[in-house]
Amino acid sequence: MRQQGWMRILAFITFSWVAFLLITIKFVKQQDNIDGDSSQRLARALEELEKLHRSNAELNALVLDLNDNPKVDHKKVLLAYMKNSKETHSNAPSEEYELLRRRIYANIKELSFYINTELNSLGKEINGVNTEHLEKIKKNFGEHYRALLSDVKNLSEVDGHAQWRKKESENLSNLVQKRLYYLQNPSDCSKAKKIVCDLNKGCGYGCQIHHVVYCFIVAYATERTLVLKSKGWRYSRGGWQDVFLPLSNTCTSPNGETVSRWPGNRKTQVITLPIIDSINPRPSFLPLALPEDIAPRLNILHGDPVVWWIGQFLKYMLRPQPITSQMLDDYSKKVGFKKPIVGVHIRRTDKVGTEAAFHKLDEYMVHVEEFYKFQELNNKIHKKRVYLATDEPKLFSEVKHKYPDYEIIGDEDISKTASISKRYSGQSLSGIITDIHFLSLSDYLVCTFSSQVCRVAYEIKNTLQSDASTLYKSLDDIYYYGGQKRRLHVAVLSHVADGPQEMDLQVGDQIAVAGNHWDGYSKGTNLRTKKNALYPTFKVIPKIETASFGNYLSVPFNAENIIDKNR
Repeated sequence: MRQQGWMRILAFITFSWVAFLLITIKFVKQQDNIDGDSSQRLARALEELEKLHRSNAELNALVLDLNDNPKVDHKKVLLAYMKNSKETHSNAPSEEYELLRRRIYANIKELSFYINTELNSLGKEINGVNTEHLEKIKKNFGEHYRALLSDVKNLSEVDGHAQWRKKESENLSNLVQKRLYYLQNPSDCSKAKKIVCDLNKGCGYGCQIHHVVYCFIVAYATERTLVLKSKGWRYSRGGWQDVFLPLSNTCTSPNGETVSRWPGNRKTQVITLPIIDSINPRPSFLPLALPEDIAPRLNILHGDPVVWWIGQFLKYMLRPQPITSQMLDDYSKKVGFKKPIVGVHIRRTDKVGTEAAFHKLDEYMVHVEEFYKFQELNNKIHKKRVYLATDEPKLFSEVKHKYPDYEIIGDEDISKTASISKRYSGQSLSGIITDIHFLSLSDYLVCTFSSQVCRVAYEIKNTLQSDASTLYKSLDDIYYYGGQKRRLHVAVLSHVADGPQEMDLQVGDQIAVAGNHWDGYSKGTNLRTKKNALYPTFKVIPKIETASFGNYLSVPFNAENIIDKNR
């Protein structure tokens, strides 16, 4: 990170500190005229002020540490990684082939969105339209669409690169996992630089999990051991280690007092992170950025590399304690979890009307049906199954009544514990861990990406397969990471706007993406013209943004995976 960026952060925090002090003094004076509690209020205010002062000093120490680090020749590191990849897998496909194969698949889907939207519009707008004929067209087009998708999918199975994809995915995952293990198990804990993350963000489980991922990314980027402060966690008073293996195996004392026992000199300075929403300006390594040393390999391997990258942190973080593993195994036997199966996550309660729109059950099941129709092109489906995860218990009876040909797997009791009144209980924690686990194990995922639970399941799913970036359907948002930097598209075809609602495109234009309308068009802001409007999705490709992270040169490229050996 550049020194100038960190100095801006320091200036911002210093300004906030002074402003906070002035507001506090004014507030206390006002309250002094109302009641006799001003001394206690002042004490609390000064305590908060001291916390801000410590954060300011900690960030200043981090700037000094970063300035002391020697400059790394990242081009040399990148060449070494690419050389290792080619030597290990001489049958690797070309980048052009993999990107084109995935682009064809994506554009067939975009064509389907467009055609179906237009056909539905015709049925509504034209008086006297032959609806029977229109339905026949939609049915025939659906068959063409599924056949095309199947052909493109089969390419990856017959092109001779399937084994490479599997092996490359394993090697890259092992590499990142070894780096995280190395980071979290310093040889001398007393001398290791550390970052402390408070599991105190006032939000739900998925949001809190993503908060820890953000902390872990900062730790990885700055090569600091992450220490998670989780005692008194609202989901489990005993903390993270009651459910998952501790993130740091060597830096916690027997009684859990971690921070106060560490020396305060600069080499062992402990940095406490704010929540991601409070950082301004943004460090270059925050999502959606990828490490520049592995990004080229990831771009060939995966359809949405940032999802794979986020998933690797979850893979390390969410290693279950034995009691958690046993709970999941017992549940799997209890409900008879079998494949093929589609995971359906339906979030209602407090989300609807605030963060997300209401979607009927039928809207989800349309895509479940489509998945099974696609599967039946190549395989006989004897039983169609759905794993249902929801915070609306009555949906279990509704789906069984409306779709009797499906086997519905799930637990209505888990659904009840997801209610607002029970959400932060031990039962609720077990329930949400269970739902996310089995959603991620499903063959296909239907949900709304406005829900962080759904996005966590999707991220984990992409750690279980070489590339699961096409095995989902979101009814609302595209994939995003809360607090992320912008997602960019780059125009590869020109476009002349057909009305004020669309933007002109020139080849090479970059668009900051707002979302996909699932009708053949996306919306965003053209960085050249500054116009916020629609554009045809098939005329753009995603841009992969990279940043300098820790180099981890002491972690070998091709050593065996040590994570499982040390669990």
